[in-house]
Amino acid sequence: MSAALKPVPSMTDAEWQARCDLAALYRVVQHMGWTDLINTHMSARVPDAPEHFLINRYGEMFDEVTASSLIKMDFDGNVLGEAGKFNNAGFTIHSAVLRGCPEANFVMHTHTRAGAGVSMLKNGLRPISQDHMQVFDDVAYHEYGVPATAEECEQVMRSARHGSCIVLENHGLLTHGPTVHGTFMRMYMLERACELELISRTMNAPALHIDPDVVEKYQGRMKKRRAMPEYGQMEWDGLIRTIERAGADYRR
Repeated sequence: MSAALKPVPSMTDAEWQARCDLAALYRVVQHMGWTDLINTHMSARVPDAPEHFLINRYGEMFDEVTASSLIKMDFDGNVLGEAGKFNNAGFTIHSAVLRGCPEANFVMHTHTRAGAGVSMLKNGLRPISQDHMQVFDDVAYHEYGVPATAEECEQVMRSARHGSCIVLENHGLLTHGPTVHGTFMRMYMLERACELELISRTMNAPALHIDPDVVEKYQGRMKKRRAMPEYGQMEWDGLIRTIERAGADYRR
């Protein structure tokens, strides 16, 4: 979007692009069926103000989020600019990840049935599916803590440093990454791995584990792929075309 279309002329082009990317992410999450009414959240670091981040205005459904409706916060919990209600647990989670992982520019958090289901199992994901191999080496587990507390903020920060694909135990899933498309792709593969894990546990047969030597080789391959700036770009571009064909009006 050109700078002329920004609702606030003083806003930088970099911030406006981050707003458009994040608003699109909310619409994509809606399209994927990953919402939990108003009770999950995605965030984006403001590119030219790295200690500020964008998050949804609490109360909006995901198909209502637009680039200009997002609120901007700092890591102390202050809303910058136009006032807006935010989710306290959302602030705790997203400020922790963005503070603790300077390489992360986007954060996703979901409460899907598959993700929440696996989160109830100790080290719930096993090397049994190709989908899990996409993120296997980068999965971390975070023990459930008291939401929206300083202690939980510190614990989330530590967990986020151990992997960009996190199973929040007894809770849900979280991913972070340097790009919106890379962060989404991590979540897509983590969600798929959880779906297949739960399916496997309904079968009246032992799961077939992938050979450890294959797992090791796949890990090295995926680590390199996820480090590429274009990781997830084609999938993301396709989803943007899909939601725009359906009439998603998020660039405003």
